Amino acid sequence: MREKIIHKSSDLFLTLGFKSVTMDDIANEMGISKKTIYVHFSNKTKLVEAVTFHLFDTICDGIDEICESAPNPIEELYSIKMYVMQHLKSEKASPQFQLKKYYPKIYEGLKSKQFEKMHESVSESLENGIESGVFRSNIDVEFIARLYFNGMTGIKDETIFPREHFNMEYLMESFLEYHLRAIVTEKGFKILNQFITKNQS
Repeated sequence: MREKIIHKSSDLFLTLGFKSVTMDDIANEMGISKKTIYVHFSNKTKLVEAVTFHLFDTICDGIDEICESAPNPIEELYSIKMYVMQHLKSEKASPQFQLKKYYPKIYEGLKSKQFEKMHESVSESLENGIESGVFRSNIDVEFIARLYFNGMTGIKDETIFPREHFNMEYLMESFLEYHLRAIVTEKGFKILNQFITKNQS
């Protein structure tokens, strides 16, 4: 039952936002009593925390699978972007922004786990790209891995990128292209160009 509650709550939180969804909403959607939810989660904050880290673990597992099977680091980044977008329902309800505003402690815990995970996988991806000749050999891996994390989290800040002017798909697409153009070799640019052309068409 705990898993079912987390699963249904994830759906509702991502679609409608952490703030808007009440324990009553979750109980009604599931056709159970609110008491049943409280057996597993003593309050809404505990449920939000469980959902947040469940989503994080699920996305990490998916990213690991993509990294193992991607033919090159450029395709890997595009596949990860697509996977994250599908999982977060294109972030319609701005979950990160709401988490930061209403559940700052959970947000800080998540951000630190995200940094750890992203820093590790982006650094590895950059090393692979240098080795396979799609990224320039003189790039500073440590600097770029941190810059990438900062950029990917920065585009989610609605005070800088308000949703009425920028949708998340566009922001992620544009940032990814911006990031890759700065580090690819000629060989890498040919691969990147295929993705740019595909996305434009």
